[in-house]
Amino acid sequence: MEKLRTDAAECALIRDLATDPKKRDLFGRLADHLAVLASEVERAIGDTTGSDTAPDLPPRP
Repeated sequence: MEKLRTDAAECALIRDLATDPKKRDLFGRLADHLAVLASEVERAIGDTTGSDTAPDLPPRP
């Protein structure tokens, strides 16, 4: 998750420094996508915290 956030920040920096509009757009989209992925990983980790079973499995006896 931290790696995704770091990569998103680096892409945003490259976007801000890019002079070519296509590269600026590409790195902007990459930064946004990586930020969404990091949020999804964080949410998935939060959903499983405190649970000892997978959501699609029955509870343990």
